[in-house]
Amino acid sequence: MSGPVLSDFGGGPFGIYVHVPFCATRCGYCDFNTYTAGELGTSASPQSWLDALRGELATAAAQFAELPTATPEVATIFVGGGTPSLLGGAGLSSVLDAVRANFTLAATAEVTTESNPESTSPEFFERLRAAGFTRISLGMQSAAAHVLKVLDRTHTPGRAVAAAKEARAAGFDHVNLDLIYGTPGERDSDLDASLDAVLEAGVDHVSAYSLIVEDGTALARRVRRGELPAPDDDVLAARYERIDARLAAAGLTWYEVSNWAASEAAACRHNLGYWDGGDWLGAGPGAHSHVGGVRWWNIKHPARYADRVTVGGLPAAGWETLTADERYTERVMLAVRLRTGLPVEDLDPEGLAAAERVIADGLATRVADRLILTDRGRLLADGVVRQLLVP
Repeated sequence: MSGPVLSDFGGGPFGIYVHVPFCATRCGYCDFNTYTAGELGTSASPQSWLDALRGELATAAAQFAELPTATPEVATIFVGGGTPSLLGGAGLSSVLDAVRANFTLAATAEVTTESNPESTSPEFFERLRAAGFTRISLGMQSAAAHVLKVLDRTHTPGRAVAAAKEARAAGFDHVNLDLIYGTPGERDSDLDASLDAVLEAGVDHVSAYSLIVEDGTALARRVRRGELPAPDDDVLAARYERIDARLAAAGLTWYEVSNWAASEAAACRHNLGYWDGGDWLGAGPGAHSHVGGVRWWNIKHPARYADRVTVGGLPAAGWETLTADERYTERVMLAVRLRTGLPVEDLDPEGLAAAERVIADGLATRVADRLILTDRGRLLADGVVRQLLVP
């Protein structure tokens, strides 16, 4: 497999996503491309992964340099996983050094890393701040011990808040806490306690996701065996409204259906690049990339990924050039979820007619030239997308 045939950059902000595939334990709800040390054995290690990452970044930079359009400065970097914080401050600093060695970062670049609270410390955050990271995203999920247990999370209920405060003390202005709501056994009081903890932490960004039971996960097996009930749609909707009301009252405004920020500067610019149809390089095992309408995805297993990098070329497992219809579908699907909404001029005639029906149903409103979801529409965002795409 020779690799994807790249196209020119699209002209918008360019981001880089780095996938760290390592986890100390596997959470029962997670279907991400992650591996514990026991699952990998001696086939791969953080060091072999970092060596391969350097090789992939160098290869990508060389191929981008051959395009007619010059490689833009990197506007955003997002290190995700997996558990990037398992690399420690030194390891994550090396990741950022590897990006800088091959690409030019914008002076105002946003540089984010995900972190699990239990693998952080004041020294960890200080090291990241000194290295050039600007944003921290912490996986809190819940402040209730019994909810964390169902999710197989290993941190104690108060650790996420403590970690967020440590990040702020280290100089990070932008700190996010992730919540998961609708876990079997979660009560309204549990969610309220989680929201109390989030607000106590003083973060400027919150992401809240309803629990999805993904096929092939330990959680799915427990639900299938009847050990746990499946999440209830009505409960999930009520929980979402509860979250939105509490965060809005505290000055955090939704800017994407599952994300709230205290200001425009606090919004995650990297994720906005995805939702706005930007270009990005995804580096690391299983990472996805998109440049100029060409999308490719890397080999998943860390050992096979490293082997492919050693041979040369991008470690792509597959790729595709998006058709006009596919790009239209993605534009509608992503832009509708944003508070800024979908420009109505982007809709085809059938989509425009469907938009009028969506507005009549109270699921969206037209503000100037944009279609923007109402509060009720946010609860049914996927349904709105289906109506716009399949009138």
